[in-house]
Formats: sequence, C-alpha cells, structure tokens
Amino acid sequence: MPIIHLDAAVVRNAKCPEGKSRIDFFDTHIKGFVLEARSTGGKTYYLRYRDAHGRQRQKKIGDAQSISFDKARTAAQRLRSQVVLGGNPAEEKKIKRSIPTIAEFYRDTYLPYLQSYRRNMESDYSFNLTHLLPRFGSKHLDELTQEEVIYAQQSMREAGYAAGTANKFVVQIRYMYNVAKKRGIPGAEFNPAAGVKQYPVQGRERFLTQEEIQRLRSAVEKSANTQLKFIVALLLMLGCRKSELLNAQWAHMDLTRRIWTIPLSKSGKTRYVPLSIEAVELLKVLPRWDGCPYVLPNPKTRKPFRDFHEPWHTACRRAGLKDVRIHDLRHTFASNLVNAGYSLFVVSRALGHANINQTARYSHLADDTLLAAADAAADAMGDTWNELKKVSAPS
Repeated sequence: MPIIHLDAAVVRNAKCPEGKSRIDFFDTHIKGFVLEARSTGGKTYYLRYRDAHGRQRQKKIGDAQSISFDKARTAAQRLRSQVVLGGNPAEEKKIKRSIPTIAEFYRDTYLPYLQSYRRNMESDYSFNLTHLLPRFGSKHLDELTQEEVIYAQQSMREAGYAAGTANKFVVQIRYMYNVAKKRGIPGAEFNPAAGVKQYPVQGRERFLTQEEIQRLRSAVEKSANTQLKFIVALLLMLGCRKSELLNAQWAHMDLTRRIWTIPLSKSGKTRYVPLSIEAVELLKVLPRWDGCPYVLPNPKTRKPFRDFHEPWHTACRRAGLKDVRIHDLRHTFASNLVNAGYSLFVVSRALGHANINQTARYSHLADDTLLAAADAAADAMGDTWNELKKVSAPS
C-alpha cells in the first residue's frame, strides 16, 4: 500500500508488481485519494473514506485513460469536501440509480395512490396516457425541468387545445411530484411545475331556460337510448353529478323517507340527496330488471352506462341546443334554486360541494334575486311615496 504524492508522472509510470492482481497508490495530499493499478495494465482513480457510521466506503472517480490526472484530482478534492461536510458520495450514487422514471413512478406508486381515494379520474387518466406519459414518461424524476413543463403547456395551447386542457400539464405534474416528495421517492426534491403560471380559464356558465328544457324533453323522449329521458329528468331534478346517478343503486334509495344515500361521493364522504316528490314519483315508474341493483342501468348489459355521448349529442341537435353539456343540467338545477330565493349555503348543500367557495359561481344569480326581491318590496307599497319623488333637490 504505497503512500506517495500522486501526480501525472506517477500515474503514467505506476505498475502492478509481478505476482499481484492489483496495487493501490494512496495520495499524501488528498486523504483517501487512490490510484488502483491492475496486472492487466488498467488504472482507476477512487476516493476512499468512512461514512458517518464508520464504515469504509469507496467512490469511483474514473478510468485513468479516460480522464486526466488534473481532473481526477479536482474531483477527489470535491468529493473529499463532501465527506468532511457529512456527505456520502457512494450512497448518493446509489440513490441516483434508484430514481424512477416518471412512467415507473406513475405506474407503481402514483396511479395506485389515486385509485385508492379518487372516485372520478377518467379525464385525468386519459390526459396522462395520451399527453403526459408519451412526452415525459421516459425521463427520470430528477431530469424534468421547469422549462420543459412550460413548453409542453404552450405547445398544447398553440395546437388549439383549451386553456384548461393545457393547464393540466402543470396541475398533473405539480401534484405528482408533491405525492412523490411526501412518499420519500428520490428525485422529487425539486418540483418542475412549481411556480409555473396557468392560463386564465373563463368559468363556463350555461343554464337552460324553461323553453329549452321543454325542447330537450321532447328530444330525449325520441332517443334510441330508452334510459336517456329518465337520466336527463333526474339530473335536472336532483342536481347530482352524472357519475353519481349512473352508479346509483336501489339499495341506497329510501323512497319513503325521500333520501338518496351516496356512500362515497366525489369529496370522499357519504352524501345525502333529498328526493323531491316529483323525483320519487319518477323513480317509482322506472323499469327494473331482476337481480340488477342499479337504478338506471344499460338495458343490454344490466351494468351502469360508461357514458352516453352519442345519444346525448343527438338529442341536443334535435332540440337545437348547440352549446349544452350534460354537466349544465347540474348548473341549471343550482340556478333554479338560487332564483327561487334559496341561499348559497342551501345550494352548496344540495350540490354536495365540500366547500361553499365552490358555489360562488352562482353568487351573481343570488344578487339578481335580491334585486328582484327589493323591487317586489317597493312595489308592494304602491303609490305611498310617489309625492317624495317630486321633491326637487336643494339648489
């Protein structure tokens, strides 16, 4: 175990003694800096040190034929500084190798985590499979940069996608890395989506008028999907989410007490939906099938509809409704409550919002209702104060 002041000349002339497989030359200047010379003629630089637990560790710097002595010495000095400050270069390399790719983390950790508590994730799942994973899946968690996230977001927008869709790059990556960091997954120390601004999204509000509802009713009654007329009617009557209604079971419907219990809502909690008398009467006449637990199943499969895009769009075209989504039936239910004079708190409870802030989009409707109420109160007094209106303002 020769101890010698290593330099370029020593490295060039160092040889393994005959009869040995290798020999180590330790530098007198940098503690732990080693040149290993082998009988095969190969030479490699290392830094040897003891970790915080006193165990011998070794960090390979590089092959002497591939890097110059000056670069090897500079690397040894840097690694030695890390050791003095409490670092562990060998362990850091091990951690680096264990960093998963984004696709691996998504498959093995993130997706199972979402499935454990998320009820409705079809939209996010589709976006990730179609856009996020093909673009970034092969990158390791520590390789994705903020600039790449911004460029992906901009590219989506330039390709004609809506602002909300383009923003999903930011939202999905930010949340994914937050989960990875909480789970202690290496490589997630820096969140590449943190601080990335999202495109402003205009809240979409579409409420059906009574005349439009009548046109829609006529159209769905002619639909080839015999369940569509019941689905649309109950969505308007109950204000529930489409997925909640499609997965509703008779066991959760108490038509006597007029309560529908949703065991696990979008918020992750049990939700109780009050049933109007009209809704109860409609539920009583719905077709049923022996052994089928669902309220509105697909008659062919006896299972919940996965979706009904085609019959819905066909009905909308027949009704002359070009800009109506199925979710707008829920908005219409909420607007009808507000216009009937109910508070935003009541509307929030009826919609099953976890936070009343989610109901704030209907606040302007509440203002209109209050103004109408103020006008009604004034009209009730008739001509009592008409004389005051004739009083001239002081000069």
